[in-house]
Amino acid sequence: MSAVSVDEIMQRATAAAGIFSQYDQQQTDRIVESVYRAGFAARVRLARFAQEETGIGRWDHKVIKNVVATQFVYEDIRDLKTVGVIREDTDNGILEIAQPVGPILAIIPATNPTSTVMFKVLSALKTRNPVIVSPSRRATACTVEAARICYEAALDAGAPEDCVQWLADVSREQTQALMAHSGLALILATGATGLVHSAYSSGTPTLGVGPGNVPVFIDRSADVPFAVNEICASKLFDNGTICASEQAIVVERALADDVMAAFRQHGAYFLNPAESRQLEALVLDTSGHMSADIVGRPATDIAQRAGLAVPPDTTLLIAPLDGVGDDYPLSREILAPILAFYAVEGFDHAVNVCIDLNFYGGIGHTVSLFCNDEARITAFASLMNAGRIVVNMPSAQGAVGRMYNSLSPSLTLGCGTGGKNITTDNVTARHLINIQRVTRRREDRRFARFDLSLYLDEGVDADAIHEAFNRNY
Repeated sequence: MSAVSVDEIMQRATAAAGIFSQYDQQQTDRIVESVYRAGFAARVRLARFAQEETGIGRWDHKVIKNVVATQFVYEDIRDLKTVGVIREDTDNGILEIAQPVGPILAIIPATNPTSTVMFKVLSALKTRNPVIVSPSRRATACTVEAARICYEAALDAGAPEDCVQWLADVSREQTQALMAHSGLALILATGATGLVHSAYSSGTPTLGVGPGNVPVFIDRSADVPFAVNEICASKLFDNGTICASEQAIVVERALADDVMAAFRQHGAYFLNPAESRQLEALVLDTSGHMSADIVGRPATDIAQRAGLAVPPDTTLLIAPLDGVGDDYPLSREILAPILAFYAVEGFDHAVNVCIDLNFYGGIGHTVSLFCNDEARITAFASLMNAGRIVVNMPSAQGAVGRMYNSLSPSLTLGCGTGGKNITTDNVTARHLINIQRVTRRREDRRFARFDLSLYLDEGVDADAIHEAFNRNY
């Protein structure tokens, strides 16, 4: 598909949209089920393919990502009504009808190249929207293979031709042209911050994401061994490539020694200041941002590249820090088995550090808390600018949804207006429909019999208007 022009891609997508809009719910659901089954059947092969092509993460963990993107997503949207009348309120005379939004551009990151494809294709097809898949240059082959599997399964179930397209030879210019094309209805943007910003700047409606930089606070009421076990289960999952994985540990000083001991039992290595500076030189590129070369790499590999002598069974590199910001480069988001560590003086200090971390590079995304004090949980959550406050669970899996809570499973996590997104939701098929509202005449009898001249009299205040408006109602 690399030789096809942007205009031709959009012409095909528009034609597919016209046909797809005529499908009923039963036809649509048959297509979605076929795609789910095909994607699920390929979960292991695609996971291995993704790891081999990108060198990022672990294939066995990518299998679980593929399961979330197929089984869990399908179960979440299977019974969702996305065609025709989806709600009728006879009392108020409102009828809601679902309509597809139109062709969608799905931007796919290298960190989750096959799972994100299947999640976005399932969501788009469930809502009768053709989808154009734009892979990362680091993961083109596995992304295209995942898209091809979904497309062939959709065709087998009667989907219109070109309901799924993909860019096999990705260029920045082509992606930018697609983003700004007048025929494109929506962009689902998951990936690097620059690419997401380009999507928002394109003039096309965009559902995007922001960086995570997730702080996790271990409160004095927490079960420390449990908390550390859950954090490790999250941060080590696929070598830390999920943007909702923890980036910094914040603990009350009285717990610090116990927490550090628990992390060491899980293979964590605590860096001294000199070693932290060595690591900084590796994990940040010349612009001061996270280096792509260390994303999803094992801790021992990162340590070797940084010239650090660590035990061969090291799983995590943890850097104790005194502050947050540009003077503390390891306080930013790093999608690898690297954590910052802060020992603080009490709850208020912990909250302030978490807020600083959140605002430094993860506003609106996710924060994590291990705590068994309900008053503190409420106080902590009310002060955080985050779409997801996950309590007593692995942050990565908890934010993605379904495995540890009832959040909708998603690989596109909105960050709200703080993160320059339009929603704080876990984005799903529910966000990919336009809703028409047919409204029947239902007169407000108060207005019909109200003396409208009272509105013109500046001497009549709001209380008098209210009383007159509702008199004898």
